[in-house]
Amino acid sequence: MAEEMLREIFRLQKQFDDAVATHRGLDYSPDVWIQKEVLAIISELSEILDEVNFKWWKDPKEINHEKLTEEIVDVLHFFVSMCIKAGIGPEELYQAYIRKNRENFARQEGATDREGYAWKK
Repeated sequence: MAEEMLREIFRLQKQFDDAVATHRGLDYSPDVWIQKEVLAIISELSEILDEVNFKWWKDPKEINHEKLTEEIVDVLHFFVSMCIKAGIGPEELYQAYIRKNRENFARQEGATDREGYAWKK
């Protein structure tokens, strides 16, 4: 089920990306596209910060969950778009995530030769 949802997200993003590129006459190389996606993600991450009271010098406001969700989804849009431009499909992303997640746990548990990660006992 989750894998189907991920495939659908990729399908919808490719459909959107293709429409934007066609209607706006955009034809960048994959490396330029990825640079643009990274910059867009940085911009969206900044908008997330604005939603979660990172400015300690201002009075905090109640977090607007709907707006926060919207900004996080914007990051996902650009992230998936970047994957597509890099030739990474949903199955490859899923498998790479599973491998990296296992590696991260192994590091935290001190089960690798990588230093500086293990949880303190």
